[in-house]
Amino acid sequence: MKSEEFLERIRTAAGLRRAVLQKITVEGTQATFHLATDLHYSPEDEKFADEVAQAFVPEGFSGRAHIVKFVPDEESIRRKIAEILRRRFPAAAAFLSPQDIQVIKDEGGGRFFIDAGNAERAQFDSGEILDTLNAELQKSFCGTYFGNVRTVDRDTPEMEREEIEPAEIVLAPRSFPVTGYEPIDGAKPSYAIYMADLTAEAAGVSVCGKVTYVQEKQTSKGKPYFSFSLTDGSAQLRVNYFTKKATVEKVREIKQGDHICLTGDNELFNGGLSFRAKAVDFGAPPEGFVPEARPSRPVPAKYKAVFPEPASDMRQATMFGERQLPPAFAEHKFVVFDLETTGLNNTPAAGAMDRIIEVGAVKIEGGQISEKFSTFVACPVRLSAEIVSLTGIDDAMLVGAPAIGDVIADFFKFCDGCILVGHNVQFDYKFIRYYGEKEGYIFDHKQYDTLALAQELLFLSNYKLNTLADHYGFTFNHHRAYDDAFVTAKIFIELIKEKKCLPN
Repeated sequence: MKSEEFLERIRTAAGLRRAVLQKITVEGTQATFHLATDLHYSPEDEKFADEVAQAFVPEGFSGRAHIVKFVPDEESIRRKIAEILRRRFPAAAAFLSPQDIQVIKDEGGGRFFIDAGNAERAQFDSGEILDTLNAELQKSFCGTYFGNVRTVDRDTPEMEREEIEPAEIVLAPRSFPVTGYEPIDGAKPSYAIYMADLTAEAAGVSVCGKVTYVQEKQTSKGKPYFSFSLTDGSAQLRVNYFTKKATVEKVREIKQGDHICLTGDNELFNGGLSFRAKAVDFGAPPEGFVPEARPSRPVPAKYKAVFPEPASDMRQATMFGERQLPPAFAEHKFVVFDLETTGLNNTPAAGAMDRIIEVGAVKIEGGQISEKFSTFVACPVRLSAEIVSLTGIDDAMLVGAPAIGDVIADFFKFCDGCILVGHNVQFDYKFIRYYGEKEGYIFDHKQYDTLALAQELLFLSNYKLNTLADHYGFTFNHHRAYDDAFVTAKIFIELIKEKKCLPN
């Protein structure tokens, strides 16, 4: 689905002619398109939006539109411009303060002006910065926005002014050479990017790793495609691959435990980054490959805001009963974690990052659940009614909670020397990695995914967390971080018993 095509249809309605698509959420077979408009919209507009949404979902799904009226003020737009500059153009942002940005709203959107000194003006001469600002503002706010740069005199020495937040840490993707190449589609990749570093849009890139799950499926039109899960030791990746007639039989030969390379594009899809595989070939990381670690701030000497507490599971006494855990399990430490957030955007490439509002985790060491880490996180924006309904967390509960910078530092300490575990671990890991990098803490921990393990070991109708909990007879308070983390830890233990060894 192309969001541009969807919006082109939606904007034919009078009350939605400047609407923006904020996100798409999927619950079971229900897809909800979240729209914002700054105009008065009618019941007819709502009905029309539902019809368009239904036309843009796959067969077997139902689509609906959720519309909110949203009229941003000038301060909100100014903050957004400053955030885009910090994220996309840190060199230019370094010369500016928030007072250097002026916004004027009008009926059709607005205009903005950036005041720059003579020395800084060259940063804007190519027009790239203004074009990017115009485009990103129109994705976030209703209407059309145009910007310009005004040259102003700067005092020497420059007057003291409010500092903007430091720019994000930008880390170049790591790569390794592909060995043992055997063609299927014949993409001939020489190097593969670390799966953990697929954090930006990129075309024609390759990833390479061990297959942990493979299943042949069919489209609604009966055409075969394959669902793969694979890992290179830095992260895990789940991807669908649509076969070609000439190679489908060779792809059918791929089995769990094989090493393959996928070549394609890392692109925005449904509001998030997704790897679209165009070619598959056999290939492996170098023998004995160990992911390269990246420099990080040191582990804090002590906890500052969140202090771990003892934790245990009443069922642990039977862990080493009839079905024992493998000896290697007790030789490692694991942190099983879960987050609650203000939304689903976990990559800056898709727009403003959603915020973490709760962190829950348990530590497993010596083969047993030993500690808990649980905290709310301060949030400077109001929570949506949907998040309040889903999580039971409201704005009042976050009053007085520690800031994300303090929480992420304490969580980095809690995870020191541990393997990270989560259900669909990459979703929450991307939040942790992003907010960790903003504070200089690089989360490069090895990860295990209970979703991938369950797909490998169990035959269930689906692999949602509550389905796995029901399978093992566990009850819990779903959509609260600590409860989800605790039950995920118990499921992880049971899955390792099934597997009889740790994943590679």
